[in-house]
Amino acid sequence: MEMNYQFLLWIALILISTKLLGLLCKSINLPEVVGALLAGVILGPSALNLITMDGQTGSILEYMAEMGVIFLMFSAGLDTDLKELKANIGASFVTALIGVIVPLIGGALCYGLFFHADFSDYDEFLKCIFVGVVLTATSVSITVETLREMGKLSGKVGTTILGAAIIDDILGMVVLAVVSSMKDTSVKPSVVLMKIALYAVLIVVLFLICSRMEFVLEKGDHKRRVAIFAIAFCFILAYISEVGFGIADITGAYFAGVMLCQSKIKGYVDIKIHDVSTVFFSCIFFASVGLKVSLGGMNTKIWIFAVLLTLVAIVTKMVGCGLGAKICGFTWKESFRTGIGMISRGEVALIVAEKGRQCGLISEDLFAPIILVVIITTLVTPIFLKWAFKSDEKQAVQA
Repeated sequence: MEMNYQFLLWIALILISTKLLGLLCKSINLPEVVGALLAGVILGPSALNLITMDGQTGSILEYMAEMGVIFLMFSAGLDTDLKELKANIGASFVTALIGVIVPLIGGALCYGLFFHADFSDYDEFLKCIFVGVVLTATSVSITVETLREMGKLSGKVGTTILGAAIIDDILGMVVLAVVSSMKDTSVKPSVVLMKIALYAVLIVVLFLICSRMEFVLEKGDHKRRVAIFAIAFCFILAYISEVGFGIADITGAYFAGVMLCQSKIKGYVDIKIHDVSTVFFSCIFFASVGLKVSLGGMNTKIWIFAVLLTLVAIVTKMVGCGLGAKICGFTWKESFRTGIGMISRGEVALIVAEKGRQCGLISEDLFAPIILVVIITTLVTPIFLKWAFKSDEKQAVQA
């Protein structure tokens, strides 16, 4: 098969545009990641239509984007303060739990009331619930990059957001399995729960192995082979998570980073990961989110529903996760920041929506509003986070 070299031009356009728009956003006191997201929207079908995620060339970009988010979450794991993570694991669980329940109810009510669904009808009720399930997902990758820009990734709020997002995805998969089984009898919730339990055992075992092998790793500190082996370990765990257990690959990548976060090699590996990720793969990932935006074919009613669903998605995550943090003893300011950090939806929401379409619980007309929810929540999260932490920046300047 003849090689199509168009992807080289597309990558060049993505790298240039994400950097230029990132610098522009930085100049007006916005996170650079917002510029990268906007670059994708501008280059994609919603504006200039220069780049598409369809076809062979689009698939290449899709794979590179996936590597970008894996690198991003691996780096976040390396930057994790394990003591802080252990101290806030309870808060992370409560935050994730309430942050799943509130959007689930909010999304179901939004769809049911807007389309006047008959809640007594079994199929209609399931459709309402499934829209709510879509809103339970959280994509922490954008939040990670924003918090890292502001130097807040390893703090109490940042650590809680990371932990809650991981737990959130697992809870979301459980809810998805339960609701899917109500429509598709081939889906067994018991099998899903068993896989999650086995995955937890695997992670614990790997943690113990890594801690016992730490002296071996430290012998190779500041040697390239250590970084290569660390990246390979990240990819292997990401693959096993996704293919073997049905857990998102980025969850595996994050755990791989956490397993190495206390090792002496952590600093060297993080530098190497940061270089390849920031300069190349992360740019493609952030742009790919915007490239997936295609808003054609939506009538007035669907547009109104899309706006309402987006507002519900933002408010329910802020309220649910913020309330969870407050219950666990966070201050109002910390709770507010935690809620904002969990707003962003992402690839998990799209996966859930695709499953709903396969089961006949989500119509084709609803796909565009869901994509809009993903894009808008992804765009506003870094902006809201910057605003939420603004008081800290002022205090730092005054000091």
